[in-house]
Amino acid sequence: MENRMKLSDRLITEYYEECRQSVFFYICRRIENRDDAEDLTQDAFLRLLEYRMMIRRDTLKYFIFTIVRNLLNDYLRRYYKRQEIDRYLYDTLPVTTVEPESRMVADEIRKLECRRVSALSEQRRKVYVLSRFYDKSVLDISKDLNLSYRTVENHLFISRREVRDFIRQCI
Repeated sequence: MENRMKLSDRLITEYYEECRQSVFFYICRRIENRDDAEDLTQDAFLRLLEYRMMIRRDTLKYFIFTIVRNLLNDYLRRYYKRQEIDRYLYDTLPVTTVEPESRMVADEIRKLECRRVSALSEQRRKVYVLSRFYDKSVLDISKDLNLSYRTVENHLFISRREVRDFIRQCI
């Protein structure tokens, strides 16, 4: 058993030296933050050590990319949750608690959002506005506009993507 662990540790070490860079770039392409990508790369190889008893040369690649996929999912889930919390805090905090410069940037982004929303088709604009500014659920919007649930979901998905892409291009 100890021999098996030494062999596995050596395999992991060799694989780390060979493939660390490609794992890092794989993660970088998905999260676009080099520091976090470096941390996730290290975490992936550390987690790989937990599976050392099951590792063989032919399964090593699958293990590492399964671990990376799971780490990325966790990272992105936390990232979007943090974004949601930040948006909630921004929308609910009094103006005096937000720095003036941050407020100006946020106001500029809101103007960009409004400009793009006004260019959406009428139906998409209604769906987006009801969801974003009136906090209505997809079910409520579908009832209000007499549309199917799925249609509202599609309009919301497309309009959010269009607005997000537009803002990203402007920034």
